[in-house]
Amino acid sequence: MKVSKRVAGVEYAIRDIVQAARGAQRRGVSIDYLNIGDPVQFGFQPPENVRQALIDAVRGGENYYAPSEGLPELREAIAKKESAKGLSVSADDVVVTNGVSEALDMVISSIVEEGDEVLLPGPYYPPYASYVRLRGGTPVEFAMDLEESSVDMEDIRSKITPRTVAICLISPNNPSGVVFDKESLAEMVRIAEEHDLYLICDEIYDHITFDDNGDGDRRFAGVGAVAGAAPVIILNGFSKVHLMTGWRMGYVAFNGASPRLDGIRENLPKLARVRITTNLPFQHAALESLRGPQDYIGRFVSEVRRRRDYIIPRLNEIPGISCAMPRGAFYAFPKVEDCAKRFGGDKNFVMSLLERKGVLTVHGSGFGERYGSGHFRIVYLPDIPVLESAMSKLEDFMINSSS
Repeated sequence: MKVSKRVAGVEYAIRDIVQAARGAQRRGVSIDYLNIGDPVQFGFQPPENVRQALIDAVRGGENYYAPSEGLPELREAIAKKESAKGLSVSADDVVVTNGVSEALDMVISSIVEEGDEVLLPGPYYPPYASYVRLRGGTPVEFAMDLEESSVDMEDIRSKITPRTVAICLISPNNPSGVVFDKESLAEMVRIAEEHDLYLICDEIYDHITFDDNGDGDRRFAGVGAVAGAAPVIILNGFSKVHLMTGWRMGYVAFNGASPRLDGIRENLPKLARVRITTNLPFQHAALESLRGPQDYIGRFVSEVRRRRDYIIPRLNEIPGISCAMPRGAFYAFPKVEDCAKRFGGDKNFVMSLLERKGVLTVHGSGFGERYGSGHFRIVYLPDIPVLESAMSKLEDFMINSSS
């Protein structure tokens, strides 16, 4: 029976690699899972008041279809959060979604047609390219400097064509941990306005940042603060900062000051209506996560920073490995010296590391061939003893691999 070529070509390296790990596990290999960025699986749970809000919603009868665009009180709270980061936004500019993945799918479905191009940061989170291709578009990677946490603006400008419809940003970035400063974001806004492009900004890791911007200020710089009247669309959610990965709560927030977004603001909610609604009890939990105490976020980020401060120097001690310091999220994106020559490419490197040492990472080319090849991604959420063991195995693997 027929299968769509576009669906058959979809890849998601982060989860696809798990199939190989399960096979190794069946053969008796003990696996260190450093592939999926799920803080909940590593012991970080949503706070008790948020869990109780979910229970209370279910017991209180909040088990019916919610409005397709989302619970009004939640949309209002989201608008308040994004307004505090600088975006001009009201509840009417917010659509609640089943995670950021659905938010991204809705946005791409609303703007991409056959032959269109979408600029993605190299490296990028895999679903961005998959959704663009599913709609008949072409993902085009632009260069970032992982050491300096900056974008190559001239590279972006050189890759804009009459077919380009949008620029995507992920800050803090998955997989590299790059965090863009306000000046870089402002320049991106200017480029988007100059070429009449959507600027789609994924800020799912917005409170998971570790370092200041050179002036002692560690606060996250969101694009909303420099958006002005530009056609900026924010994607965000509750999985990472609010530790609700399995609950699948996300949202789209449109820049309310941009009349150029009137078309998508009117039409994207049709996709929300087609899929009926998002889970109502979990929306009540998400609301509580915004209204309730926020101190748990600081404790979580401090723990993640402690793990980062261990693993990056340790990676750079390993012969043949180098890694830029991530400034946010909870990923490292190390580079393997002479990866193609020594291992036949980054995917072979990751598979060999899995088979020989039981350490599961993700091949860098799964985050874009051009700028991901020769790298691999590590999630540094596990306890430090687990990371220590995995790094020792990686070091032994590198030392004993043939040149």
